[in-house]
This record gives sequence, structure tokens and C-alpha cells, in this order.
Amino acid sequence: MNSPNPVHDEDDHDEGEVFLDESDIIREVTVDDEDLPDADDYGGSDDEIAEGIDDSMHIFTGHTGELYTVACSPTDPTLVATGGQDDKGFLWKIGLGDWASELQGHTDSVSSLAFSTDGLLLASGGMDGFVQIWDASSGNFKYKFENPGGEIEWVRWHPRGHLVLAGSEDSNAWMWNADKGAFLNMFSGHGGRVTCGDFTPDGKTICTGSDDATLRIWNPRSGENVHVVRGHPYHTAGLTCLALSSDSTLAITGSQDNSVHVVNITTGKVVSSLVSHSDSVECVGLAPSSPWAATGSLDQKLIIWDLQHSSPRSTCDHEDGVACLTWLGASKYLATGCLDGKIRVWDSLSGDCIRTFSGHAGAIQSLSVSANLDFLVSASIDGTARVFEIAEFR
Repeated sequence: MNSPNPVHDEDDHDEGEVFLDESDIIREVTVDDEDLPDADDYGGSDDEIAEGIDDSMHIFTGHTGELYTVACSPTDPTLVATGGQDDKGFLWKIGLGDWASELQGHTDSVSSLAFSTDGLLLASGGMDGFVQIWDASSGNFKYKFENPGGEIEWVRWHPRGHLVLAGSEDSNAWMWNADKGAFLNMFSGHGGRVTCGDFTPDGKTICTGSDDATLRIWNPRSGENVHVVRGHPYHTAGLTCLALSSDSTLAITGSQDNSVHVVNITTGKVVSSLVSHSDSVECVGLAPSSPWAATGSLDQKLIIWDLQHSSPRSTCDHEDGVACLTWLGASKYLATGCLDGKIRVWDSLSGDCIRTFSGHAGAIQSLSVSANLDFLVSASIDGTARVFEIAEFR
């Protein structure tokens, strides 16, 4: 063109404001409409433009509502279970988009899932008050256990057998034999919903936490309540999460009261209090290979604690609340799932965020790592589960 700007003179008007002729055309390009950007792609902030980024390598879209829970098989690196608001669970495989097995039978949301330690069985807990047991390899239904009192909060397996433990809205924890389909024990004493719990790694003790602001320590065989941890210097509001040390000596609990406490399981005594969060602590995880704990909170912070000195090693800031976390195997890395739909990978030594995974359009509710540590799977209220490659963070 002769001029970068159109000049509106009389000659232009006479020509009908034509500013280029055939000689000005260098080449013609055929454009498919699908290649054209949307008008929304322009004029937005960097964050808005980045919303279209999807770092996942596999997406599971079998659910028709919010996802609440995800669990990866401890033995099959591709096998994943998800559960959600649509009253369904699914077994599916990473990289095999055409393979899925629907777990039917719940009449309310599937709120919790757990594979047995040997990977043979899967337990699903529902807001309908039922725990269902499935054959993990085939997805075939095996048993249904009912607790008469309300929603199932969580399910866990004994570390060396097919005993399944569940916490309930009815203030009790329940234990069944999943091989025989038999009820074994009820652990009664809490004064509110049993929000968290597990077997100790040695299988000899059960720890449960409740909305009643107490931690209870039980003998699984007799059902005896060995210790009740409550009152000063313990939590003043409901417990939200719990993690147990690999040597079965310590329980680390988080609460709505913003605090984290470490309890000696043998004595039932609070041995340290970790107070740095300013909002409800939603998740806690213990590093497999060092004496560190990680806690995530609605205060938009992940704190990595040195348990030997009861002090924060590093505070990792987020743009929104932290809903869930998981350590990536025995490495120095851990991942957080956040209310902003992002998953962030952190270096626990430096406290630096070294990777942010985008793709979800809603809050992350649950995270799980595949058996071979190649994949991180997330469940979101956006109705999808997404798989991210994490082999570089071993």
C-alpha cells in the first residue's frame, strides 16, 4: 500500500473508498471458521486469556455432576476410581478413553473412595449411608454395608487385610470384613459427625476425629476407646483432617479453628501445636521420607512444618483456598488442589511453586497419585477428572 493510513480525499470517495488493488495482494489464504479466535479472546487480562489452557493429558467426563473424590489403584498404574454428586462411581483407565465401569447402587452422592492396600478391592462410601465393596479389576459388585445413622464421611482399609473402616454422620465409626461381608465393630463415643480417621500403619490402632473437636484412639479388636484427646491445648472446633506417622506413633490433626496439633497416639497427649494458619485447615499430609508435615488452609496458604522443631519451614502462598494436597511419592515435591481450579506443585525444600497445572473450570476437591508416580489425577466440581504427567517430579 502507498500509505499506512487511509486518506479520505475526493479521489477515494470517487473510487468508493478502495484502498488496494489486485497488485497489492501478495497471496490469498483460505481460513476455516473454526480457526478464527472468538471475540472473547481479545481485550481480557492475561489470566482470562490463560483460561483456555489445559495441561492435562487425559480427561474423564463420565460424570454428570460435581466430583467429590478420586483414588488411584496402589497396584495398577492406569486404574482410577472417581465418585460424585450424580450418585455414581466409575472405574476407568488412564489413556483408555473407551474403557469405564460404572459403580451403580448408591442413591446419593458418592463422597469417598479407597482401594485396599493390595489393590484387589475398592470401597465406595455414599451420602446414602452405605459402603459398597467392588472387585477392583472387573468392577463387579461384592457387598453392601449399611450404617443406620447417616452419611458416610470417609472410608479406609486396614494396611494388611480386607477390613474396611468408615466414619459417619451418626457420630460413629464402623468396621466390616470385606471378604466375608460381615459387620465387625462400631466405635461409639463421639458427639458429632466423624469427619476423619484411619488405621495406624501398623494396623494395631484406629484414630478418629470429629466435629465435636476431639480425637479418639481405639483398639480395633475390642472396640475399646483407649484415649480421648480434647480441651486445652487441643482443638476448640471440629476436626477436618488427620494424618498418621509411618511409625504409628503420631497423629497430626487439622481443624476449623485454624490450628494443627500433633498427638502421641500411645499416651494420648498433645506433644506440639502448630499455629500459623488464619482460617480452617482443610488438609494435612506427612512427608514419606522426612519429619515434615504439610497443611493446606482456606487462608490460601500451604505450610510445610518441621515436626522436630514444631516450626514452619516455609509458607507457600496461593491465589485461593487450598482444599487438598498430596506428597508425590517419596520425593521432595507435593501438590495442592485449590478452589481456583489450579493444581500447584511445590518444592518442599525451597518452598517454591515449580509448576502450575491448568485445565479445570472449578474448585479441586481431591487428588491422587498413580502407583508408578507418573500421573496425578484430580477431581473437580466442574464435573471432570483430569490426569497430569508428573514423572519429572520423582
